[in-house]
Amino acid sequence: MTFPRPEDLLAHRPPFLFVDEILHLEPGVSARGVWRLTGEEWFFAGHFPGRPTLPGVLMCESIAQVGAIAVLADESANGRLPLFGGLDGARFRRQVVPGDVLTVEVELGRRSARAGKGTGRALLGEDVACECDLMFVLVDA
Repeated sequence: MTFPRPEDLLAHRPPFLFVDEILHLEPGVSARGVWRLTGEEWFFAGHFPGRPTLPGVLMCESIAQVGAIAVLADESANGRLPLFGGLDGARFRRQVVPGDVLTVEVELGRRSARAGKGTGRALLGEDVACECDLMFVLVDA
């Protein structure tokens, strides 16, 4: 099965697009994507010099972007833009470094015409690097 490119659904663009490819998509329900970290990303130079590490908040942003893909793929979201409404229970369990490939998974929960929730995680192979619960609001695009 062929899936759209992340930029076909998201408003995000480099250098703030943190999903390279969609691996699975069930509109309005779930999505899985991949983010390949090359080491050339802008944030590695300063976080941390000599020991580049992916900032945890950017893992959460990647999870949010994959969640937004699941939301925006649903026809009921046409003309809408999901924005972060909150973040709960974020846990960072593995260091992510240049050369790593993150698989990012999100399952959407409760959703109304104005807002919703989701649960996501970023994986390094089988190991959880980050997990969190997301809240989002839907605004007119």
